Amino acid sequence: MSGNIAVNLKPKVIHVRDLTARCYVLRVERLGMSFRAGQSITLGVRRMRVNREYTIYSGEQDNFFDVLIRDIQDGIVSPALRRCAPGEELECAGPYGSFVIEKPEDTSRRHLFVATGTGIAPFHAMARTHPNLNYRLLHGVRLLEERYDMADYANYVACVTGEQVGDFRGRVTDYLKQHPTDPQTICYLCGNGKMLSEAYDILRGQGVPSDQLHVEAFF
Repeated sequence: MSGNIAVNLKPKVIHVRDLTARCYVLRVERLGMSFRAGQSITLGVRRMRVNREYTIYSGEQDNFFDVLIRDIQDGIVSPALRRCAPGEELECAGPYGSFVIEKPEDTSRRHLFVATGTGIAPFHAMARTHPNLNYRLLHGVRLLEERYDMADYANYVACVTGEQVGDFRGRVTDYLKQHPTDPQTICYLCGNGKMLSEAYDILRGQGVPSDQLHVEAFF
């Protein structure tokens, strides 16, 4: 199946892995769907007939789909997916999106990934798919427990705002201001809109060309 053509599947749940009280990883069958790291799929419980879009968290070489999900209080889909038992059949469609690494085979190119919260999902897929990629990942979190699967990254910096701990005390935008980015760096930003806007302006001000800035609004 082509990663450029959306298809509809009915994968079964493999398992649910809780990360925190509010966040979990859902693993489902892949059923042969092709995709590129950074793309998304829609998922939903069949009996509910309501789907939501989630960025794929697993790598291109994996024979399953992982998605990183924040359990939204009073939400419809995220709590229902968390309650799914292994073997339950879901609705799935995709893949979607163009938030992908342009030349992953060129290990001389420096990449900067900037994420907040579950906006780290596409970068987990990219790091897993391209282990030789030259990158630094800045992850904005409130608490240390939100450093989801941090051991999976070669160069991870936790920017923590809610505790006096972490690699950097403050927001990812504070880190960017204090650690200027080389203008030759290829930058990918994923997270909340306020961060995206501020980070984009900071990086442009540091000389990074607009065609080297890739933005994905996550929530």
